[in-house]
Amino acid sequence: MAKPLEHIGFIADGNRRWARDHHLPTLEGHRRGFDKVEVIIDALKNTEVEYISFYLFSTENWNRTEEEVSYLMQLAGDKIKSLTKKLKKQNLRIVIMGRPEPVDPDLWSKMMQAEQETMNNTGMTVCICFNYGGEWEIADAATKAVQAGETKLTPQTFAKYLYHPEVPSCDLIIRTSGEQRLSGFQLWRSAYSEFWFIEKNFPDLSSEDCLAALEEYHNRGRRFGK
Repeated sequence: MAKPLEHIGFIADGNRRWARDHHLPTLEGHRRGFDKVEVIIDALKNTEVEYISFYLFSTENWNRTEEEVSYLMQLAGDKIKSLTKKLKKQNLRIVIMGRPEPVDPDLWSKMMQAEQETMNNTGMTVCICFNYGGEWEIADAATKAVQAGETKLTPQTFAKYLYHPEVPSCDLIIRTSGEQRLSGFQLWRSAYSEFWFIEKNFPDLSSEDCLAALEEYHNRGRRFGK
């Protein structure tokens, strides 16, 4: 039997495809995707899951059109404010995993404020991976390790320099839209992750899907090399 599912990660893919399938503007797909984050949090907040991470904007997403990027930045600012208000009431914590540049300083400040306002909450931790890249996380950790004077690293000591090192490895990673790759998500924390790929686009993911993924996880055997 698999061990308790402590950390589940979501690669939130398919927002644009969802919009095309529904003959709606691309930007509407992103809005529905951000809305789905709250639905998933509600579905999992009273389960065994202690950490949940969402891959919402990657370091590569800056290559999208200026209109799309601008909308995503505005949407993120609006949603982080409303999400913070909701999670404060539910005793849930928010952490931001990603790089501050080139995010607008006002938006990054809002995200850091979300961390500050929820840092003492004791319920599930919601990790927002924004302007995040797994390779960058490792590179940034290596830079911090060098600056700290580390000369002989082990996986355990290196992990202390990751973004929010208190966040454990992912037990389960879910990717929507039928794609079957990590795309740079949680590269360090995915060494022994189980994967669950689903054809649905992220805005169509349901609470029932999330609970089915948890059940599937517990039906798998995890040997960790044994």
